[in-house]
Amino acid sequence: MTSPDTPHSLLEGLLDHGDAASWGRFVTLYEPLIRNWARPLIADGAIDDVVQEVLTTLLEALPDFRHNRRPGAFRSWLKTVTHHRIRRHWDRRARFEHVLEDLEDPEGGLSKAWDSEHDHHVLNLPLTLVRPEFEPATWLAFTRTVIDDRPALAVAEELGVFVNSVYIAQARALKRLRREGRGLIEIP
Repeated sequence: MTSPDTPHSLLEGLLDHGDAASWGRFVTLYEPLIRNWARPLIADGAIDDVVQEVLTTLLEALPDFRHNRRPGAFRSWLKTVTHHRIRRHWDRRARFEHVLEDLEDPEGGLSKAWDSEHDHHVLNLPLTLVRPEFEPATWLAFTRTVIDDRPALAVAEELGVFVNSVYIAQARALKRLRREGRGLIEIP
């Protein structure tokens, strides 16, 4: 007994993207088969996505498919496309799990980047809110010593002020930031 092949007329109808009837017949015929192939390999929550990816790939790649009336050519191509989409699903999942592991590890690069971005983001709000309350020279003395981590003496020389003025500017700005940032961040 020979195996049933995909009718060539159905494939030709699919090449005409305006032929909704051919696409409907194709989906009715192959969607359950693709789903059955994927079911043992893919969690139920992801099967719909994988099946949709297979069908989309088939529709997009069909113009390049050459049946040449070889028995089983389409079946083989369908199996290959399905296999690649299932493998891609697992590759993405493995990368995703790796990312989650890195995020959970306090010493992981992604975890450190997350912490740094969080701190930067949360610190910017109080800085933005407090900034208008200070004279430009006072704010500059604060940012140079606290944000840029420069020595107070070097900042005093740069700004042409006494070093004590730099310490006072730093203390005033930090006091105000502590009040504004209370509960959000720890400010030294």
